[in-house]
Amino acid sequence: MSERSSEPVRELLDSLYRADSRQILATLIRLLGDFDLAEEAMHEGFAAALSGWPSSGVPDKPRPWLISTARFKAIDTLRRRARFDASQDELVRYLEAQGSAAEISNEEDSFEDDRLRLIFTCCHPSLPSEAHVALTLREVCGLTTEEIAKAFLIAPSSLAQRIVRAKAKIRDARIPYQVPSPQELPERLDAVLQVIYLVFNEGYSAAAGAEVTRAELTAEAIRLGRLLSELLPEPEVLGLLSLMLLQESRHAARTSPIGELVLLENQDRSLWNREQIAEGVALVERALKSHRFGSYTLQAAIAAVHAEAESAAATDWRQIVALYNRLVRIQPSPVVELNRAVAIAMRDGPEVGLTHIDAVLEDGELEDYYLAHSARADMYRRLGRTSEARSSYEKALALTQQEPERHFLQERIRQLK
Repeated sequence: MSERSSEPVRELLDSLYRADSRQILATLIRLLGDFDLAEEAMHEGFAAALSGWPSSGVPDKPRPWLISTARFKAIDTLRRRARFDASQDELVRYLEAQGSAAEISNEEDSFEDDRLRLIFTCCHPSLPSEAHVALTLREVCGLTTEEIAKAFLIAPSSLAQRIVRAKAKIRDARIPYQVPSPQELPERLDAVLQVIYLVFNEGYSAAAGAEVTRAELTAEAIRLGRLLSELLPEPEVLGLLSLMLLQESRHAARTSPIGELVLLENQDRSLWNREQIAEGVALVERALKSHRFGSYTLQAAIAAVHAEAESAAATDWRQIVALYNRLVRIQPSPVVELNRAVAIAMRDGPEVGLTHIDAVLEDGELEDYYLAHSARADMYRRLGRTSEARSSYEKALALTQQEPERHFLQERIRQLK
């Protein structure tokens, strides 16, 4: 097989891997019941395709072919292990008794739910809460250990141990790979919503790197939000989906053509996605009418006020502050307090806003949060207190690892010299 003849297949498999590898992995975990075995088998399936497809041709349904091939690779691996460990024999017989490749192909429609099943497994209450997000981001969304560690501000080695322990717990406790029963769903929902939203946030504002956003993660979070809303159309599920759609609607306006960060007040609102806004507003209105909503719905309501304003100047800051006041009562946190302080500044002026931001920073919890120092710097800048603004921008610059954010802050500092 020549390098030239394999190149189109390599390109196709690269595309399939980017688009479908997490779906394939989720299905293999369901079929094999083992995270590590499934991941190893998936890579062997892709390797087999790269070796065989240039001569045999690309199958009509590549994804079922990859899943079926990977499954048989896993069975072969277990057969080899069974020579030294008799306990593996029973597992091999069980897997061999499962559906054939044709049956797997016919079940393709059911694959769409596999990542949702996997999320509920990763968020099982018997696992420690700090493992939920890490395991889901790694196994469902395919972030590397290093990327997740950066988002969590912990050492990659510590995060890797957390993931390994969680996988071992799932295996040893035989945690079922399934969506919980309707009776169990509500109590399991909070962790799942948190995971989906943190996946969205990593895509909406990447923790580090050359890009502001990672579109594949925001799209994945929204897709998972839609699946969850079909499964359990509770107000907070609708509220979360609304929030993600309303935030994502601004995607095209958040950066300039050369990748520079554009603040909300300066965005070209004609670039906002009106279909996503209309869907998001309808969902948040539906959630609010239930009178059983929580923090995601309130955040969505705030995003809806921004989305429906014709311009930054026309934004109803009184309504936004009122919504933040309610949000602070049900979800008190330094970040919510900071956002409320910025909204108060937009309503009452930078001097009042600065007082509130200073109070938030004095608590110390946001000392390493660059957006807090950036917000304080903006208040100083608007008040004409140049040296203090520059000092706060420099603190923010030292804390961010995202390149567009760094360029934005460097430009602010340059303008103040």
